[in-house]
Amino acid sequence: MKRLVLGLALVGLLLPAAADAGGFATVQLSSLPAGTGAGETWTPTLTILRHGRTPLDGLQPIVRITDDSGTTEEFRATPTGAPGAYVAKVRFPSGGAWRWEIWDGFSQTHTYSPVTIGGGGSFPTVPVAVAALVTMAAAGVALLALRRRGPSPRPALGG
Repeated sequence: MKRLVLGLALVGLLLPAAADAGGFATVQLSSLPAGTGAGETWTPTLTILRHGRTPLDGLQPIVRITDDSGTTEEFRATPTGAPGAYVAKVRFPSGGAWRWEIWDGFSQTHTYSPVTIGGGGSFPTVPVAVAALVTMAAAGVALLALRRRGPSPRPALGG
């Protein structure tokens, strides 16, 4: 009986240490790479939480991307200063399907669904927006000029 009590006491002392030593981490992302174009940089903030609750500092998380040919690139995330938060600057060198994963720097690699990165020559949003604004401004100026001129005289009736 004495051995049983001693054994249970020993197990009771070791359980908290074992629970604290292991565990898992979750990674929350500020954004996903969808919509990123070839050659563009995706800059997510990774929030790494032990057991999904406690922010983990002092880690060196890595974002890995792999293209269809198997070429892998790694991007180390750096601390932001906020508890458990790290930022990575991930550049997709070409368009196409990319697999991506994050090593949380603590316990595991988190694998995500593949993403399709758009090829170069994405829609020229800025030039189109500038052209639209210039056209609207010109139309506004023309409308103001016509209003200031007043109504045009009407031709006389009869003869």
